[in-house]
Amino acid sequence: MSDLQDRLDSYSADHQHPTNRLLHWICVPLILWCAIALMWTIPVPPAIGRPGFWAVGVLVLVFAWYWKHSHRLGGALLIALAALALITELAYRQLGPGSLRLLAAGVFVVAWIGQFVGHAIEGRRPSFLTDLTYLLVGPAWLLDKLLRRVGV
Repeated sequence: MSDLQDRLDSYSADHQHPTNRLLHWICVPLILWCAIALMWTIPVPPAIGRPGFWAVGVLVLVFAWYWKHSHRLGGALLIALAALALITELAYRQLGPGSLRLLAAGVFVVAWIGQFVGHAIEGRRPSFLTDLTYLLVGPAWLLDKLLRRVGV
């Protein structure tokens, strides 16, 4: 986990201001859900799968990345990703693909604005601008803090 731990430490260094941290606790999970929801609405030919097929495929790859770096975080993130996928499936059934896509796109834009406001307050550039893998580190950083808080 040293590579991931180095990234978590670097991410922490870029997120010291309490307002920026609060905005990340709100916006990172929303952005993650939006990414899942937007992928969920990509049409799937009936011969190869059902709605959510593309999203689940990407989530498997994302989980594999986390698991490779940390079984502790990978296992916890698997639970979080599965919960977000379930929420997305329920929203898809209730709203349909068009409304879900619009909702997710709107929340995505607002959440990213929140992220950039937090970084403006922090006075530091977002970590992912130096390395795109930090887009995966953000959710792990939050979950790592949560797991440590509860003693796991």
